[in-house]
Amino acid sequence: MTFLVAGASGSVGRRIVEQLLAKGVRVRALTRDPARTSFPEGVEVVRGDLTDPDSLAPAFEGVTGVHLITFGGATFAPLETGPQIVALAEKAGVRRITVLHGGGPTPLEDTVKASGIDWTVVMPVEFMSNALEWADAIRTADEVREPFVDRLSAMVHEADIGAVAAEALVSPGHAGQSYVVTGPQVLTLQDKVSALAAARGRAIELVELSEAQAREQWAAQGLPAETIEFLVMVYGDTPEEGRTVTDVVQRVTGRPARTFTEWAAEHADAFRA
Repeated sequence: MTFLVAGASGSVGRRIVEQLLAKGVRVRALTRDPARTSFPEGVEVVRGDLTDPDSLAPAFEGVTGVHLITFGGATFAPLETGPQIVALAEKAGVRRITVLHGGGPTPLEDTVKASGIDWTVVMPVEFMSNALEWADAIRTADEVREPFVDRLSAMVHEADIGAVAAEALVSPGHAGQSYVVTGPQVLTLQDKVSALAAARGRAIELVELSEAQAREQWAAQGLPAETIEFLVMVYGDTPEEGRTVTDVVQRVTGRPARTFTEWAAEHADAFRA
C-alpha cells in the first residue's frame, strides 16, 4: 500500500510522513519543489501542486490513502480544486482520505466529506511549535512579550497530530470522524514560559502587553491586518475547543499525548543564545 501526503514539507506533513514510515508502509511525499525539500530515506518524492490538478495525476497512481491540506499555492489561499482532486482520488481507487482542518469551513473539506471515500478530519488546536515565534526574543532579551497572559491553551505536539492522521489513514474505524486533537494539559502563558526556561536552563520574563501594544508589535512584524484581528480574537477569547483537553491521541494511537515539557526539551537549543 502507498500513502500520499500533501503538504509533506510542513510542520504537520513531515510528522505524518515519519509516522507512516514507522508503520512500515510506502510513503509518497507531494511537494511543489522537490529540489528544495529533503525527506527521510525511503520516501518517494513527487512534484505536484494542489492548485493545479493536472499536475497531480502521477502522484495518485497506485495510492491507497491520501492526506490533504485545505490551502495551497504561494499565498496559502483556500483551495478551490477539491472536485478535481477528489475525482483523481476516486479514479485511482483511493480508500481513505484525511484532511488537516483549516480553522473553518473550506471548499476542499466540504468536497471530501461529500465524496464516497472514507474520510477523517484532523482538527488540531494550537501547535506547540508556535512557541518558536518567541525564539528570537528569548535568545536576545530573555523575555516573551504577549497580550492576554491569562489565556488558556490545550496546545498539541505536531508529532501527535501526525500520529492521529497516520493511524486514520492506515487503519479502519475512523471513517466519518472529525477529531479535535489536543495535548494532555491546559496551559497558561506562564506555564509555557516556565517550561521553556527550565528546558534551556535560564530564566525568561513574561511581559504583558496591552491589546494596543500587541497590535503595534504585530504590525511592526509585518503581519497583515486580518491576521492581527484573528490573533486578537483567538487570544482575547479562546474558543472552548482550544482550551479543552480531549482523549483523541490516547484513543486513536494507544499512547498518551506528548506534553509541552517534552516539546520544550526537544527544542531547547532554539531558545539558547
